[in-house]
Amino acid sequence: MSLDVGSAPHRDTEVRKLDRVVIRFAGDSGDGMQLTGDRFTSETALFGNDLSTLPNFPAEIRAPAGTLPGVSSFQLHFADYDILTPGDRPDVLVVMNPAALKANIGDLPHGAILIINTDEFSKRALQKVGYETDPLEDGSLEPYQLHKIAMATITRAALEETGLSKKDAERAKNMFALGLLSWMYHRPTEGTERFLREKFAKKPDIAEANVLAFRTGFNYGETTESFAVTYEVAPAKLDQGTYRQITGNTALAYGVVAAGQLSKLPVFLGTYPITPASDILHELSKHKNFNVTTFQAEDEISAVGAALGASFGGSLGVTTTSGPGIALKSETIGLAVMTELPLLVIGVQRGGPSTGLPTKTEQADLLQAMFGRNGEAPVPIVAPQSPSDCFDAAVEATRIALKYRTPVILLSDGYIANGSEPWMVPDVAQLPDISVRFATEPNAPDGSGEFWPYLRDPETLARAWAVPGTPGLAHRIGGLEKADGKGGISYDPDNHDKMVRLRQAKIDGIDVPDIEVEDPSGEARVLVLGWGSSFGPIRAGCRRVRGKGHNIAQAHLRHLNPFPKNLGEVLRKYDKVVIPEMNLGQLALLVRARYLVDAISYTKVAGLPFKAEELQDALTEIVKGV
Repeated sequence: MSLDVGSAPHRDTEVRKLDRVVIRFAGDSGDGMQLTGDRFTSETALFGNDLSTLPNFPAEIRAPAGTLPGVSSFQLHFADYDILTPGDRPDVLVVMNPAALKANIGDLPHGAILIINTDEFSKRALQKVGYETDPLEDGSLEPYQLHKIAMATITRAALEETGLSKKDAERAKNMFALGLLSWMYHRPTEGTERFLREKFAKKPDIAEANVLAFRTGFNYGETTESFAVTYEVAPAKLDQGTYRQITGNTALAYGVVAAGQLSKLPVFLGTYPITPASDILHELSKHKNFNVTTFQAEDEISAVGAALGASFGGSLGVTTTSGPGIALKSETIGLAVMTELPLLVIGVQRGGPSTGLPTKTEQADLLQAMFGRNGEAPVPIVAPQSPSDCFDAAVEATRIALKYRTPVILLSDGYIANGSEPWMVPDVAQLPDISVRFATEPNAPDGSGEFWPYLRDPETLARAWAVPGTPGLAHRIGGLEKADGKGGISYDPDNHDKMVRLRQAKIDGIDVPDIEVEDPSGEARVLVLGWGSSFGPIRAGCRRVRGKGHNIAQAHLRHLNPFPKNLGEVLRKYDKVVIPEMNLGQLALLVRARYLVDAISYTKVAGLPFKAEELQDALTEIVKGV
């Protein structure tokens, strides 16, 4: 097949211009749907569209083939304008087997495009997922623009001369699907071919087979009469700058690397692999040239212990985990509170309790982050609002940890971690200076020539940080309560009371920006308050409510402990405050307790992010009732 698909002219089909499209690829966990979606996303980013993605993984490493628990999907929303979510419902659904169809057909609106790999629709495969009749034949799919394609058969035929086995040839059917969709939406193709040759560089026969399957899908669209329309989505008008596609976990890793450079400290990551946080370890392990050391410990407790030890030794100690790991790390985080050492704890939330839903998203660890330690052990909490925001959130969390000598919990979640969007690469010169000054001289106010580790900065209440081994600065810290200033062990009741209140006052005094409100009309009586990954769906929902002629305001929290100092004033300006969360109302509980505001809690705990549509409907009813 000698056709250069990257420059192939389309046959005489109608080209329909769209401002946005949502595409979902779905199949068995072994069908390569994540790779297919990721490649389509990369080419879309290269083309210049704004985009947002939602990968959806099975929890099992390898669920039985063809079953509902084994369905894997990847959804991509791309547009010629600023978008905020991966979309509510797909405009195009590509399914590779009956399980994928059954798991996803409920989300497909009537009139949408449905592309089905017919080769997998055997009687046995249909029965395995509970189909009594074949949906390809029983008329149940008539509401959709149905395209039935024998993808595996066509791919095998195209690869027949390569000498690959039938099984290996069929594995390339996901590249056939990618080629077909690339033709339909005028996506660039050169990058995918280059990627496949690099990915399978050690197996050039497999690389060329995948390229051939990709070209076959592209040419199928070009030559078949089944598709009378192709679609164009113009590049988005984004702010001037250099962009790259980035996931939340990658952005967190880059933020940690940047924080190490900005603070002029070596970075030490002590961690234990856990979904959905493991990719941060994978990415950071590639950056030894930036003085980053990664240590994969045998468990969560030793991982955070190693990270805290690194902080004691003068490094930027970092640990990454999910909700179950935060529970295991809680005693050592409490030790970091008592020793008043900087420590960055990145928690990528997933559905719980216990090990729960490892590959699904949730926001249910806020109260654990706030209170999940014995005694009075307050820690600052920072939450990014999107994948690209993770970079700045990591730098901000590190700033707080170093300036105030405290552990900081950064709460991401599975939706942010695995989702991707365009990220404007920052100007390094514009990043904040968060460098640290270690103690080098004795500081005892009594002139004794000693070093007092708990002598505090009067503005920040942060204690002095001395690297162990510094001549003349021998000092004592540990897990028992300290005498104020000197640091010796103390069981005195008044001293304990003073130290507990000092540690709380230090957190309460952290400088965080005021919360900003988006209220275009200036006349809204309802405020929607969110945190973390709910930002995109909330803003999209509010835009839709305004589009219906209603006034509504939105505010979003990045800093959850301490809250912005103007939060109470902002809340009291509105008749109603609505707090959507992917939990049972944890922020609402804190807001009600702190500000005596009767916040309306709107919750979802399905392991899936909010849809803009469901928020639009709920918020419209509330606005109408005010």
